[in-house]
Amino acid sequence: MDIKTTTTAVPAPDIVRCAYMEIVVTDLAKSREFYVDLLGLHVTYEDETAIYLRSFEEFIHHNLVLRKGPVAAVAAFSYRVKSPAEVDAAEAYFKELGCRTERRTEGFVRGIGDSVRVEDPLGFPYEFFYDVEHVERLHQRYDLYSAGELVRLDHFNQVTTDVPRGREYLEGLGFRVSEDIQDSDGVTYAAWMHRKQTVHDTALTGGDGPRMHHVAFATHEKHNIIQICDKMGALRISDRIERGPGRHGVSNAFYLYILDPDDHRIEIYTQDYYTGDPDNPVITWDVHDNQRRDWWGNAVVPSWYTEASLVLDLDGNPQEVKIREDKSEMAVTVGADGFSYTRAPGDALQGDPGEEVGFKMGHQL
Repeated sequence: MDIKTTTTAVPAPDIVRCAYMEIVVTDLAKSREFYVDLLGLHVTYEDETAIYLRSFEEFIHHNLVLRKGPVAAVAAFSYRVKSPAEVDAAEAYFKELGCRTERRTEGFVRGIGDSVRVEDPLGFPYEFFYDVEHVERLHQRYDLYSAGELVRLDHFNQVTTDVPRGREYLEGLGFRVSEDIQDSDGVTYAAWMHRKQTVHDTALTGGDGPRMHHVAFATHEKHNIIQICDKMGALRISDRIERGPGRHGVSNAFYLYILDPDDHRIEIYTQDYYTGDPDNPVITWDVHDNQRRDWWGNAVVPSWYTEASLVLDLDGNPQEVKIREDKSEMAVTVGADGFSYTRAPGDALQGDPGEEVGFKMGHQL
């Protein structure tokens, strides 16, 4: 379905936060080893076809659903809305956009009630719900707390062929931009967008899509991330560490990217910043500034730009992956050594006379 419009006069639903992701995995036992035994997510429910997992501080039924299936993909990017009436609003909003919608009063998955799923204008399977089963919040169960404990679902990251169109659509849906990446010609390569008062609930990355780049879980501290790396080394699965640990420029967060048995990418993430003020400024980064992706200037591995997970339509079939026509961030920034400049010509640390020595944190437009 090719939706031409991204805006409508119908009021957008009031979205609270990203709440859970449903992913299809091809081997449920191997996925359980990864998400439960390695990462320590807590099982709310499981049977022979699915596992429902939640993070340490969560009180809703789950943050992640692993569902066994023939093709590894993402079935839903799910958001909680502010009230039951906002589920009606979501259905009306996407119908007005001309998107395909499906409503189930009993919910699409265990623990979630009345929900609407849509194929959004970018081709992603979005879900909106309010009714949910409450479960024990484990935030003081330190007897269960692991050294690498995942405490919250933090955000999604989506790969799309048209970031400016996606930005317009999500802004119409009530999201606000915290940071973006552009070049001197005004080409936008990525945008970070939020509903809760953090850097993002989802991000748009330019590339062949629609695909899911990653889903991110937060930890309390950097040392929790280091422990995950140590544990993966001890288990001789450090080849599943794709990137990091490191410090992002965009978001300022400490990060680690790892791959599950089906190559779904998981980010472990901590220490971004507050964005809740109505006049929170947008930070725009130069696409050539290598510190945007890694504050220490480390190169980004090419797979991080090229590889991502398929997404499903409402019938459970993989969406067609379309080729991005605008130049890609990888083509701009990844050369023979994977490195590009971290300071614009004339910046003080290159030794220009008369300049006050100091760091520059991105280029604001």
